[in-house]
Amino acid sequence: MSASRYNRQIILPEVGEIGQQKLFKAKVLIIGAGGLASAILPYLAAAGVGEIGIVDDDVIELSNLHRQVIYKNDAVGNSKVLEAKRMTTELNPTVKINAISERLSGENALDLFKHYDIIVDATDNLSTKYLINDACCVVNKPLVYGSIYRFEGQVSVFNYKNGPTYRCLYSDENSQSLNCNDAGVIGISVGIIGMLQANEVIKMILGIGEVLSGKILVYNLLNNEQQKYDFEKKENLVIDKSTFEAKYKVIKNQAEEITVEAVLNQIDFEEILFLDVRNLGELPEINLKNRVQIPLLNLEDEMEKLNKNQTIYVFCQSGIRSKMAVELLSKNQFKNVKSIIGGALALNQLLKEGSKVLKKGSKVLRI
Repeated sequence: MSASRYNRQIILPEVGEIGQQKLFKAKVLIIGAGGLASAILPYLAAAGVGEIGIVDDDVIELSNLHRQVIYKNDAVGNSKVLEAKRMTTELNPTVKINAISERLSGENALDLFKHYDIIVDATDNLSTKYLINDACCVVNKPLVYGSIYRFEGQVSVFNYKNGPTYRCLYSDENSQSLNCNDAGVIGISVGIIGMLQANEVIKMILGIGEVLSGKILVYNLLNNEQQKYDFEKKENLVIDKSTFEAKYKVIKNQAEEITVEAVLNQIDFEEILFLDVRNLGELPEINLKNRVQIPLLNLEDEMEKLNKNQTIYVFCQSGIRSKMAVELLSKNQFKNVKSIIGGALALNQLLKEGSKVLKKGSKVLRI
C-alpha cells in the first residue's frame, strides 16, 4: 500500500493509517456496470478499496456514453466489465478488480455475494433490485441502493446490521417503474447519485459518520433540494435460503465437478477436451492445447461441434456458467462432462504457482 498515493485522505483524523488498512482489506461487489457504476467504481478504486467485483453481461453502446463516462468511443461493442476493469487498473493498479461477465440471477447471486463485504446496487431494473435485496438478506450483507428517475435520485442502505431492507420500503414488487431507456436520464444525475452511494460504502468500511440505514435520501437535480425520510423494519418479512430458492426457482445443481488439481494431472491427455464457455475476450487467458471456446449463450446451437463420447472438462470464469453448460450437455446425451471448480480464475492461479510448467513423470509440459 502506497502511503503517498493516499496521503490526502490518510491525514484526515477519521481515516488515518488504520482506516486506510480497512479500505485495503475491504471487498465490494457492484451489480451493474452502467451510469451509477461509472461514478461508484473509480472513486472506490481511487480511495484504495482492496478488491472490487463488477457484475454485468452487457456490452457498451453508443447511447451509453453520455452518462457512462468511464467508457470511450472506441470501446463501443466491447464488454462493459472488461473495459471497466481496464480503466480501473489504469487508475489504480494496486486494486484487485474482478470482472464478472454474467447476468445476475437466483442461480449465481448467493455464491457471488458470499465473497464480498458490501453489495452495491447500480442497476436500473426493478426485478433485479428485489433479487439483490433478497440475496443480501440470505447471506447477511449490507446493500447500498441507488436509483434514478429522470431528474430525481434516491440513495439508501439496506440490511445494515439487520436493519430495514428494500422490501420494507417498497413492498409492492408488482409496481411499475420506467428505466433510463424508457424514462430518459441526464448524465449528471447518475454521477451525483453514484458518488453518494460510494460515500455510503466508504463510511461503512471506515465506521464513520451516519449510515443511511432506515433512511432514504431523495435528491432533486432541478432545484438542488434534498430530503431524508425515515422508514421502519418490517419484522414479518423473513427471507431465508429456502424461500429465496423457491422464489427464484433455483434448480439444485446436478452437474458433476472436478477440482483444478485433478484437472492438471490430466492436462496433457489428448483424449480430453477443455471447453471454455466464457465470452470472447474474457481474462485471464487459459492456453491449453485441447481447448475449445464456445460461449454459453451459443452452446446449444453449436454443441454438434463436440464429440458426445469424449471426456469434456468445462470451465468459465469462476465455475457458475460451466455448471449450467454441463447440465445442458448432459441433457443432450454427452457421456462424460464435468465442471472445473473455480473456473479460469482457479486454473490461472494454479498455473501461476507452478510457474506455468507442469511435470508429469519425466515429461515436461509448457502451458
